[in-house]
Amino acid sequence: MSKNKILIVEDDSSIGVVVRAALEAEGFETRICESVAARDELLSQNEFDVMLTDVVLRDQDGINSLGDVMEQHPDMPVIVMSAQNTLETAVRASEIDAFEYFPKPFDLDDLVTAVKQAIARREHAPAGGESGRDFEANLPMVGRSPAMQDVYRMVARLLRNDLSVLILGESGTGKELVAEAIHSLGQRKGGPFIAVNMAAIPAELIEAELFGHEKGAFTGAVGQSIGRFEQAQGGTLFLDEIGDMPYQAQTRLLRALQSGTISRVGGKASIRLDVRIVAATNQDLEKLIEEGKFREDLYYRLNVVPINIPPLRERPEDIGLLARHFLSLASSEGLPNRQIDEDGIAALAKLPWRGNVRELKNQIYRLTLIAREDVISEQLVMQESGSFDAEPEAAAVCSFDAALEQFFRDNRLQSSPGNKLYQKALAEFEKPLLRRVLKEARGNQLKASAMLGINRNTLRKKLNEYGISFSKPG
Repeated sequence: MSKNKILIVEDDSSIGVVVRAALEAEGFETRICESVAARDELLSQNEFDVMLTDVVLRDQDGINSLGDVMEQHPDMPVIVMSAQNTLETAVRASEIDAFEYFPKPFDLDDLVTAVKQAIARREHAPAGGESGRDFEANLPMVGRSPAMQDVYRMVARLLRNDLSVLILGESGTGKELVAEAIHSLGQRKGGPFIAVNMAAIPAELIEAELFGHEKGAFTGAVGQSIGRFEQAQGGTLFLDEIGDMPYQAQTRLLRALQSGTISRVGGKASIRLDVRIVAATNQDLEKLIEEGKFREDLYYRLNVVPINIPPLRERPEDIGLLARHFLSLASSEGLPNRQIDEDGIAALAKLPWRGNVRELKNQIYRLTLIAREDVISEQLVMQESGSFDAEPEAAAVCSFDAALEQFFRDNRLQSSPGNKLYQKALAEFEKPLLRRVLKEARGNQLKASAMLGINRNTLRKKLNEYGISFSKPG
């Protein structure tokens, strides 16, 4: 029986030799080349069972040149290897129907396993690739850490199907950005992306919000209303903070997902759904199931493909990339054009980042605004990071803008009875606000009250109420 033949296209000779040795140790016959021209010559003279290719080659881009190869050799699986560890690379690999994508450095055992799987399933591999998708200049996620590579690879695998996705991660890690990437880069990109924060909807209004209602369905229903499911027809419905959905409302959501149909509150007509569901939560749903707060059957319906977003503290190597990305964004939004030096990046990497990427963005914008020099220094970072180490409420402060943005996105809630946004905002953000202003005033209550625009007696009363004290520097 003849050996399976593997073509390795890699211009880094050290990597090529190691990959070749690993494959030949498993009984494969290999050929290796370092350029697109040499690759095309070998393909014209030989039949290969699998091709492994780098992205950046000596003469041109290894992926851009694969269109003709995929047409001429539709049954040959392609495995992409790349040091260009970005979401764009993972998606481009998916677009040309690559069998697998390996960001460098990779595990040789995993690579050999993928080659064996590619050969075993060769007859079932998709033939040919679609034409390239237009990419936006700024992709929604930034990071090249191994943890983010896992996220990119999973996102790329989801672009040509409509499987339900459950995104898991702490607050501020970028779960909605992942959901937007799945939508905007996938086959539903021409449809709407509808995001709804389940934690922001009063329990009594959830069904009407999701499924809509007919005129007269309940007190105050003066006309027909289209719900979020109908708004998302042909696109993606993003159910954020799904763990906060009341248990009673979960039953009807499960029924809609199982049947693929909905009916408006107070209505009888059945509406067929054409919607992809992406949900997200920062809670432990399995624990909520044990506590009787989340339906197990709904969990399995949503959790077809889980994606775990790593917290920022687990990928400190991405902080420099993120910081420079946010500096560029800040400049494009009218803030001063600043840079940050390596010592400043190192100082940022030492911080706990309880608010994750969202907290980092807010801190970068603040540093951009207050910096007196064009380059943000380590000294300035450390000077402005004290409150992040000392205050557990810091993450809540950083998420305030995002919370308001989500609220106004769900603008129909503004007139909802019992919403009490003002009281909720005060309860959550007044205490860290007072702490921050008092720190800025260096403990001077008269100055702090002037900054806040409130009476000094009112300030003193609130400080006592929250148990806040601040010793003036000696």
